[in-house]
Amino acid sequence: MKSKVFLLTALCFIFVCSGAKAQGKLLFEKDTHDFGTLAEGTQAAYVFKVKNVGVDPVVIPDVKASCGCTTPTWTKKPIMPGDSGTITAVYNSAGRPGPFYKSITVFSNNSEQPQHVLYIKGEVEAKALKTGSSPEQKAMSPRLAVGSTGYDFGKLEKGQKAFAKFLIRNTGRKPLVIQSVKSACNCVIYRTSRAEIKPGEVATLELRYVPAMLGEQIEEVTVLSNDIVMPALRLRLKAQVVAGKASKDTLREGAQPTPFR
Repeated sequence: MKSKVFLLTALCFIFVCSGAKAQGKLLFEKDTHDFGTLAEGTQAAYVFKVKNVGVDPVVIPDVKASCGCTTPTWTKKPIMPGDSGTITAVYNSAGRPGPFYKSITVFSNNSEQPQHVLYIKGEVEAKALKTGSSPEQKAMSPRLAVGSTGYDFGKLEKGQKAFAKFLIRNTGRKPLVIQSVKSACNCVIYRTSRAEIKPGEVATLELRYVPAMLGEQIEEVTVLSNDIVMPALRLRLKAQVVAGKASKDTLREGAQPTPFR
């Protein structure tokens, strides 16, 4: 009889312990690091420091960056109470001129916040472009002009398809062709209302964005065209991404595009 009581007591203790919530707590020294201005091609690294101010160990099983341009590494062993760990973010600026704002999501058994988002930002100074185009060729080139270079989706659910429309005009003397659109996150695709935009004509450039990370996301999108004066136009997409499953695609109609200058 005594052995049965002891066994039941032991089992109850195991179940209570296994169901108890871990009381590890991570305290980050800072959430955002500004690299300032970087020369294009620089591999910029920053180490975020974090301390366990709880009473139980904290484990960080995974850290995910919002794009392939950022590589995170982190403390793999359990961070004991009172001890510290690190999350290192390395940003590859090669081929990414212009401003950037990237997020790094830290997953852990932190009792209060199992997902914590860190940010890195800065500006990449473009390398000087060498071109053999003559002044006459530049004067005859197609020219891409855009009414607005930024679009704010507001709140989106993770995985939800959202669309941004930009009005573009050819202010040059030859037909303009949008050749491709690139983004570091590989989460943006495009289509244009005209395959070829004649001088003086206006067309619509539509970007489809599917966010894959939670938190505030800012994606730099590069539009490549046959404009030899400015072959790469940079656009910026912004969204506050929340958890949830979108039931259908949404098209956000923003304010009227700003006039062409």
